[in-house]
Amino acid sequence: MKKLITIFKIPELAQKIGITLLFLVIYRIGFHVPLPVIDQRKMLENISQQTGALGQLLGFVSLLSGGSFTQSTIFGLGIMPYISASIIFQLLASVYPPLEKLQKEGESGRKKINEYTRYATVLICLFQAFIWVQTILKPTTENGYGWAFEGGYTFMNVLMAVITLTAGSIFLMWLGEQIDEYGIGNGISLIIMAGIVVRIPDATKLLLMDPTGKHLINPSVLTLGGEGVGFEKLVVLIALFIAVVVAIVAITKGQRRIPTQSAKHVRGRRVYGGTRQFLPLRVNQAGVMPIIFASSLLMIPFFVFNWLHSVSSASWSESLKEIFSRQTYTYNLLYIALIYFFCYFWTAITFNPKDMADNLKDYGSFIPGYRPGKRTADYLERVILRITYVGAAFLAVVAIIPSIITTSLDVDYRVASFYGGTGLLIVISVALDVVQKINSHLVMRNYPGLTED
Repeated sequence: MKKLITIFKIPELAQKIGITLLFLVIYRIGFHVPLPVIDQRKMLENISQQTGALGQLLGFVSLLSGGSFTQSTIFGLGIMPYISASIIFQLLASVYPPLEKLQKEGESGRKKINEYTRYATVLICLFQAFIWVQTILKPTTENGYGWAFEGGYTFMNVLMAVITLTAGSIFLMWLGEQIDEYGIGNGISLIIMAGIVVRIPDATKLLLMDPTGKHLINPSVLTLGGEGVGFEKLVVLIALFIAVVVAIVAITKGQRRIPTQSAKHVRGRRVYGGTRQFLPLRVNQAGVMPIIFASSLLMIPFFVFNWLHSVSSASWSESLKEIFSRQTYTYNLLYIALIYFFCYFWTAITFNPKDMADNLKDYGSFIPGYRPGKRTADYLERVILRITYVGAAFLAVVAIIPSIITTSLDVDYRVASFYGGTGLLIVISVALDVVQKINSHLVMRNYPGLTED
């Protein structure tokens, strides 16, 4: 408690936290502002019926974007268009020489790439908003999808919805940048985290409350061997939640420390260097990006085969659609394989052993037992390949936990997705990052950190 009070004794830190909370409140207020041209009642009725694979996919995208594909609000697209644009430019910077040159120019190059990213975000927003309006908000069809516009499905209504969704996503991008500059923590990550955290009470209510709404606690929850959730399942869920949280914290903070030593040099009568340090390599080097890539890629076949089945009604298209539905055995195998692939792919882009070895050589440091240059680079590459395998295995287990809970314990997927899996990984990772930044502010002013005794 004393440490929390100490935070607000530092005016600059207290101001940063206050600004961050203010911007997050603004985000949550805008999250509930509906699109003016959508029939909200009809959309709510239809979305409540989407409990199958489509409903799960929409909920999963909403979870990662900080928006709501299951609600017609001005922040419906969330922050995902900006994340997509950032990922595109980060990938291009590793293969396109002009962007790579800009990236190495320092602050000026970074600002230029950020400017290009904003322009790309607008284009992606317009495209995604148009697809959303055309495929989801079109007049109701025979297959039950689509929601009618108030005043009819006219060009002006479609244009207004597209522009409003685009403006909402751009505003969220601006909010994230303001948090980066004036607040504390990564603004985009905090927006996604806020969107996840506010859903947890609804998931808890769905788990514990009586479906009829007559009881605060579902009687089956307190009954041994009863139907529904049951007391045994509730205990298993709580134990699993604690285990997943502990594992995520351990892997997120886990490092492979490679010992390094600086060369000695003499200036006058003094000897400098010769100290032993270590080079920290994170076990989960890729973060949550492989899960986002893998899940996004696996959404495409589902929508393609769903469309083919609605057009042709062929049995093979229905079978393929079921394969790519969530919670299937084949889907989970493909999910794990893609997570491994993207873990190595993203690590190869963000971590360059040759550059790391050259930097050690330039600063007069070396890894004991390995010559500077190519030998050091080869050693770093072997180490990063081994620890990436462990990090990918961890991400794969975390990613399929909700599917395992849903199928084995017969728990609603909306509940399982918040008490394990990607959402929990994002929340814990962002929380640890914020705590680390607060610690740095405290230590700079000679206060004990939040994690210190």
